[in-house]
Amino acid sequence: MAHIPVMVQRVVQALRPRPAGRYLDGTVGGGGHSEAILAASGPDGRLLGTDADPSAIQTAAARLAPFGDRVVLRRCWLDQAADVARREGFAPLDGIVIDLGLSSNQLDDPQRGLSFMREGPLDMRFDQTQGVTAAQWISECDVAELARILKEYGEVPRAWRVAEAIWAARPVTTTAQLRDVVAGVVGYRGRARRAIHPATQVFQALRIAVNDELRRLSAALPRLIDILAPGGRLAVITFHSLEDRIVKTTFRAAATSTETGDPGGPGLGAPQRCHVPQLAQVRLVNKKPIAPGDDEVGRNPRARSARLRVVERIDVD
Repeated sequence: MAHIPVMVQRVVQALRPRPAGRYLDGTVGGGGHSEAILAASGPDGRLLGTDADPSAIQTAAARLAPFGDRVVLRRCWLDQAADVARREGFAPLDGIVIDLGLSSNQLDDPQRGLSFMREGPLDMRFDQTQGVTAAQWISECDVAELARILKEYGEVPRAWRVAEAIWAARPVTTTAQLRDVVAGVVGYRGRARRAIHPATQVFQALRIAVNDELRRLSAALPRLIDILAPGGRLAVITFHSLEDRIVKTTFRAAATSTETGDPGGPGLGAPQRCHVPQLAQVRLVNKKPIAPGDDEVGRNPRARSARLRVVERIDVD
């Protein structure tokens, strides 16, 4: 299945790309958001694309090749993107987009181990050139730590029982093996049409732990806000409550929650300004997260849990 970028038009509407602008796609993935931003910022808008996944950089390079030297691609983790933007001469930035979802290319590749729908090695690393795999992580942790991760990062029902079963089944080396262990504890026969497989939350929790996702996101957001130019915007697309809570908390720590006006279109109002010493001055562009429309979810079911939040840097008086 080819990757379909989520909420592309909403992102373009939020960032308002313009000629000569400088932009960052901090999770460039398949390059879909980057392509739209570059098209809207022609003829001379420039974009820096970063990603921890080496294969994503290769995919984006092929897709964005028609834009020539208007594009710079660099491999790095999200919490390193602000430093890379400064080093590459892109800061201050007129717009930043962060899409925290997995690409179809990642999910559909059995060698990545990110989905239990296809059997493959239990890897889960975004950058397969470094770090420990999920299989290694499970083998090296104790049952208490595993239970904590399942509960905190996946909100897994009966987390302790699931952790004990996984721990007892070690070595757990494939996606199918992990799926079956979890199903054996929680029980799943797929009879309910909309039933979520219990392994879904387990895979989420382990993936977050292996890639240190929440810590990286928490560290990245203030740094990215800090490199926005006055009037520049940061748009973040989340896919589960843990990510969204971090984004909401960080944004609201630097902005008032009172909204006035609606210059950005539906759901993209302009709130009043405030000053928070710990972070750069910003304003919330949308108080509540924006969800994809029914038409987009119909075309791309993986978009159904996406939520978009946007913040704008303001001048210091």
